[in-house]
Amino acid sequence: MKILITGGAGFIGTNFVRYWSKNYPNDFICVYDKLTYAANINNLSPFIKMPDFKFVQADIVDTKLLKETLSNLNIDIIVNFAGESHVDRSISNPDAFIKTNILGVYSILEAIRENPSIRLHHISTDEVYGSLPLELPNIKFSEDTAYCPKSPYSASKASGDFLVRAYINTYNIKATISNCSNNFGPYQFPEKLIPLTIIRALMDQEIPVYGNGLQVRDWIHVEDHCYGIDLILKKGKLGETYLLGGSGEMPNIKVIKTILGHLNKPESLVKYVEDRKGHDIRYAIDFSKAQKELGYKPQKLVDIWLKETVDWYVNNKDFWNKTTSEAFKVADSYLK
Repeated sequence: MKILITGGAGFIGTNFVRYWSKNYPNDFICVYDKLTYAANINNLSPFIKMPDFKFVQADIVDTKLLKETLSNLNIDIIVNFAGESHVDRSISNPDAFIKTNILGVYSILEAIRENPSIRLHHISTDEVYGSLPLELPNIKFSEDTAYCPKSPYSASKASGDFLVRAYINTYNIKATISNCSNNFGPYQFPEKLIPLTIIRALMDQEIPVYGNGLQVRDWIHVEDHCYGIDLILKKGKLGETYLLGGSGEMPNIKVIKTILGHLNKPESLVKYVEDRKGHDIRYAIDFSKAQKELGYKPQKLVDIWLKETVDWYVNNKDFWNKTTSEAFKVADSYLK
């Protein structure tokens, strides 16, 4: 099997490369990545010199090069992780999100249209569904939930999803989609809540909390996410969408205080700041379809995964030490 992983030097992509290599050591892996600010080629250092691994530094918007790569390598599967993902950055600069998350998906679809034997799995987000009310905790997103994106990021991801569905219907391409909840784990760029909190706490720096901090996210460890994608590729029905969650609903402020507790750091590091524009209140995933049809379920409780993640960042300072200046830009702007 030959698999091409777009965005494979980013957070989830890196973990998926490691997962796939471990579980399918005889497969050929090609990572196709532009190497934007949140990607890190060093994440792939164990694989670079392996004979069944190839790295291509390129933008998925370059359809001509993508077509050539697919043809030359005789690729069987594409898993598309490539995308801009930080909501705050989409608010200040939507342009990059439109290009990568919409035009990039279009480019992949056009390349597949000329290579119809290729199987595509497209990675999306629960944020395309909008926001859930705090006072109705039993309501969750499902595959039947109507799209209602509320940020430039989620709107761009929703557009990509609709393009994939249109190409499935119009051109009969072989594709599936998954919408996941908030990922966390090793190799995450430290602008996101969990690594940012861990690293700023280790540095005894203030940790900004938007509004009252009661916004709820449904956390999924990246290892569980990779496992879910694997199941979709093995057992998923072509043309279908599957939601993947971690049974990890938790208010942001609880996540932060839990991390501070693990690190034995004071809660005085918490700094409440102005809320994000258009901030969604709650996300929650009903992954019963994936559980019933694929046998998916989280492998560990979120609390256990969170403790393991804290330990990983404590023990891997070299990963994040050189990126904090860029990673903390948004957080620092709220603290001014």
